[in-house]
Amino acid sequence: MNLLDQALPYVRKISPYVPGKPITELAREMGLAVDKIVKLASNENPLGMSPKARAAVEKARSGCERYPDQYELIAALAERLGVGQDQIVLGNGSNDVLDLAARVFLAPGRSAVMSQYAFAVYPLATLSTGAECIVVPAQHYGHDLAGMKAAIRLDTRVVWIANPNNPTGNFLPYAEVREFIAHVPADVVMVLDEAYNEYLPPAERVDTVAWLKDFPNLIVTRTFSKIYGLAGLRVGFAVAAAEVADLMNRVRQPFNVNNLAIAAACAALDDHLFVAESYELNRRGMERIIAGLKRLGLEHIPSHGNFVTFAVPDGASINQKLLKQGVIVRPLGGYGLPNHLRVTIGLESENLRFLEALEKSL
Repeated sequence: MNLLDQALPYVRKISPYVPGKPITELAREMGLAVDKIVKLASNENPLGMSPKARAAVEKARSGCERYPDQYELIAALAERLGVGQDQIVLGNGSNDVLDLAARVFLAPGRSAVMSQYAFAVYPLATLSTGAECIVVPAQHYGHDLAGMKAAIRLDTRVVWIANPNNPTGNFLPYAEVREFIAHVPADVVMVLDEAYNEYLPPAERVDTVAWLKDFPNLIVTRTFSKIYGLAGLRVGFAVAAAEVADLMNRVRQPFNVNNLAIAAACAALDDHLFVAESYELNRRGMERIIAGLKRLGLEHIPSHGNFVTFAVPDGASINQKLLKQGVIVRPLGGYGLPNHLRVTIGLESENLRFLEALEKSL
C-alpha cells in the first residue's frame, strides 16, 4: 500500500491555504525589479512596523540564544484587556490560536458552523481535525446570523465568526453579535475573530472581551499582523475563560511565539501614535480607492477592514494584467468569488498606482 494512503483521509481532502503572492516571486516570474512592484494583496500595514517595535526587536536580538519568556506579553495583554493572565493564549499569529480552538473542541463526528465567504482558515482548521464544515450561505456577502443559528446541530461544537469579515470586509453590529451569542448553546464554543478590530471607527467598537463574564463559551481572537505591522513576526492571541484558555494552552506548542515577536508586540501595544497614524492613513486610502472604483464603474463590498473587495468582469484575467504591471492584489476564486478581487489599502502613491493599473487592465 502507498505510504500516502496511510495519511488520514480527512487530511488528504484539505485544500491548502494559498497566501498572497510575494513580491520576490512576481519579480522572478515577470522579470520585474523588486522596487517597481506594489503588493496590496495580504492586508499588511503599508507603514511597516511601529518604530517602538522596531527598536525593541533590535534590542532583543542579543537574547535570541535563549528560549522565549512569554510572561511579559501575557502580562501586558492581561492588563490592557482587564482579564486574568490565565485567560490569555498566545499564538504564532492568530491562525495558530484558531487552530488550537479547533484541536481542543473538534474531532471526527463533530461539526463547526461558518459563513460562506468567511476566512479560509476556518474550514482548514475544522477539516484538519476530521470534523464537518457546515457552511451557511452568505447574506449580502456577509454572515447570516439567523441562518447560522438554525444550522447549529447537536454535534456542533464550534461556531466561527469574523467581525469585520475577511475577505469581504462586512461588519456585524455588535448588538446583533451579542444577541446571537446569547442563543448559542452553552456547550458550543463561539469563536469571535477580531483581526481587523483596530480599523473600526471608535464609535463602532465594543469591548467584546468584557462579554466573557456572561458567555464562558466565548473565545475572542486578535492579531498583531494588521494595524501593528508585525505580520512577518507572527504573533496573535486569544482571550477566553480561564478553563478554556487552560485547555488551549495544553495543546499549544511550547515557545510558539519567539523572542523578537514578543519584544515587538509589547512595544507595539504602547505605540498609540503609530496606531492612530495607521488608522488615519487607512481611512483616507479607503476613501481614495472607493472613489476610484466608483469612477471606473466597479461595484465594491462596503468594508470595515484595511482592504476593499470589488467586482470585475473576469477576476483571473484582470489579476493577470495587474501582475504584468507589477501590482499584486488578491484574486478570490478560492473563496468562491471568481469575479472579485481584494485590494489592501496602501500608501497614497500605492493606491494611485493600483487605480492607474486597474484602469489600464479594464
